[in-house]
Amino acid sequence: MILYSFFNSSTSYRVRIALALKGLAHELRTVDIRAGEQYAGPHRTLSPVGGVPVLVTDEGEVITQSLAILDYLDHIAPQVPLYPADPVQRAHVLELALLISCDIHPLNNLRALKYLADPLAVGPEARSAWYAHWIAEGLGAAEVLLQRRGSSTYCFGDTPGAADCCLVPQVANALRMGCDLTPYPRVQQIHAACLSHPAFQAAAPERQPDHRP
Repeated sequence: MILYSFFNSSTSYRVRIALALKGLAHELRTVDIRAGEQYAGPHRTLSPVGGVPVLVTDEGEVITQSLAILDYLDHIAPQVPLYPADPVQRAHVLELALLISCDIHPLNNLRALKYLADPLAVGPEARSAWYAHWIAEGLGAAEVLLQRRGSSTYCFGDTPGAADCCLVPQVANALRMGCDLTPYPRVQQIHAACLSHPAFQAAAPERQPDHRP
């Protein structure tokens, strides 16, 4: 398999975690989204929206959305599941994963922030306030959902799964942007547990070949 990734892309980070959890061999190819390489011809033929991650399977199939990639990986390597078999538990995992991937990330990703700056001419202070607002809205909801599930090591039990793959990169973004996470103790607890896990350590932005300040 081939994974097209950018070290600081939270969606790429999700997939790197999943691949590491499952121990799946793959070739990593970096795409510099700060320089706009995602919009260049070769990559745009893979990703119609112009983004990362992109997974090219062993059979040559191209998958472009992180949660679609996680679902695919769960089917080809079910021995290390990212989603529970029980339909109710699976729905709860998806509930949290989709909260992050649909309600938080799209409002705060690089593409949205660039559009706020140009052409909308929103200044840096207002952009930071925008970012912090949606983090607070989203992680506040995540905290409630996680508190309902008890006090397990990870989001849903004592082994990490798809929800953890989504939560950790989002928390990393929030920390990088200086957001206050003290109102979310359960989120912080799970984040800390994940950071001590070898798969999350291997997938971390600072461990990637294209990492830079």
